[in-house]
Amino acid sequence: MRLNIILIAIGGLLGSVARYLMASYITKLVQAPFPYGTFAVNIIGCLAIGIIYGLTARFNWFTPEWRLFLATGFCGGFTTFSSFAYENIQLLQQANYTTFALYITTSFVLGLAAVFAGLSLTRL
Repeated sequence: MRLNIILIAIGGLLGSVARYLMASYITKLVQAPFPYGTFAVNIIGCLAIGIIYGLTARFNWFTPEWRLFLATGFCGGFTTFSSFAYENIQLLQQANYTTFALYITTSFVLGLAAVFAGLSLTRL
């Protein structure tokens, strides 16, 4: 049990740092009202978790500990629902309703599509 918690903690640490670096880079690269940084890390994280679970189901490449490290730890730290929610509240407060609707809709649809794509890629 302790090993699992340590693996999740290390994965979460690495995922959080990766999220910060990637989201910051994308936000500097594309300056727009749409929160592209958080959007990108959430969609990439959805794809990654689909690939991880797909490979886990198909092959014996990942032990349960590796799956905890990668899926629960890294992907859990990399993706961020709290930032997503906060950015949507900011868009509403700024009366930026079109961007709000676009962000909510595309995040949900593309997030599901990315998990499905990740799972599908592992079946090739």
